[in-house]
Amino acid sequence: MTISAAGRASVGSVLDFAWRAGVFTATDAMNETALTRSTVIEAIDTLAGIGLLRELPNARSAGEYRGGRPARRFEIADDLGVVIGIDSGLSHLAVTVADPFDAVLAHRRIEVPRTASAGARRRTLGGLLDEALHDAGAERASVLAVCAGVAAPVNRDGISPPHPEGFWARTNPELADLLSDWAPVVEVKNDASLAAAAEGASGAATGCQDYVALLAGERFGAGVVVDGHLLHGAHGGVGEGVVFDHVVGVGTAYGLRYAIEREVRGAVAAGDLDRSGAVGALADGKDIDPRTVLEFAASGDADAALIADRVGETVAIIIGVLGSTFDPSRVIVCGAIADSIEPVLAAARRSLPSQLHLPAPELFASTLGADVVSLGAVATARDAARTRAVPALVQERLQA
Repeated sequence: MTISAAGRASVGSVLDFAWRAGVFTATDAMNETALTRSTVIEAIDTLAGIGLLRELPNARSAGEYRGGRPARRFEIADDLGVVIGIDSGLSHLAVTVADPFDAVLAHRRIEVPRTASAGARRRTLGGLLDEALHDAGAERASVLAVCAGVAAPVNRDGISPPHPEGFWARTNPELADLLSDWAPVVEVKNDASLAAAAEGASGAATGCQDYVALLAGERFGAGVVVDGHLLHGAHGGVGEGVVFDHVVGVGTAYGLRYAIEREVRGAVAAGDLDRSGAVGALADGKDIDPRTVLEFAASGDADAALIADRVGETVAIIIGVLGSTFDPSRVIVCGAIADSIEPVLAAARRSLPSQLHLPAPELFASTLGADVVSLGAVATARDAARTRAVPALVQERLQA
């Protein structure tokens, strides 16, 4: 099919509108795009002819007829393909297959050894991708875009820099190379950046132009949005948590799970907690479940409240550093621990003003749970499908 440059531009404008509109008529598209009626109709017919739009029953058939000639109604075809979001964490791998609109078709999540080699992770992820696609009833050829979130800085080519202990190479085992044949568009991004994408799309940062999504479970890492733009850096290192190794009052990039355990054991050793109490007794175990301590704090346990206050002071220092550096209006604490974190955030809110000369940002606990990175990966893959993969598909079909 031969089409002029102006025709391609009008087709692109109508396609962009169609993603946002749902069901629409030519009049709807004309009003939104400022194109003439004849140009809009020609673009719609072109997109319908190559299978990107489908025509619905007209207004009379749909029971919406008001008199006059019933309008033709259209929507984006629902069989364009699928997108994939991947979360490659320290101790887990997750794969989500979704449609380009709003439905999740399949989700698989497994635990992996923290010391698993890069090769083992690649093999495991390859199998998980095949299984999730099978669950979704989709073929590999139907994948429009893939986005993977990794617990590592990532440059614009999807490559992580070397880490002194090899950690980044395990969470990002050359995923850009592994996934290169899976879709026309493949992106590998830092996990905190994808948490920020998720919070902006459907979480506590919806409508906010300046915010930080703080992943805080295993290690601290921040996804930073300033003036509506997600910050990246030369190596994808904006918000990398290693800075907290050097901050007095924090001293480590390890996250809230370890901060809570450290405070419990330290308080027992100093005699600030009774070892026979509900919280003090936890120090006798090999591991301390942070959720248990936070649930005790929420229920009014004085010992747990002491721990929450101390951890909250640490969180205030962390947010003070982020606030002084990036000046966000909101900070959202994300991850599996977020649903229990309110006692810590209450303490942080009390302490935070002393950490800043700027107005203190609002603090929120994320409502997106342990899948926040997966949600951000899917949202990013959908955006890539809509803005890159599907327009390329249009060009391909027009040239066929």
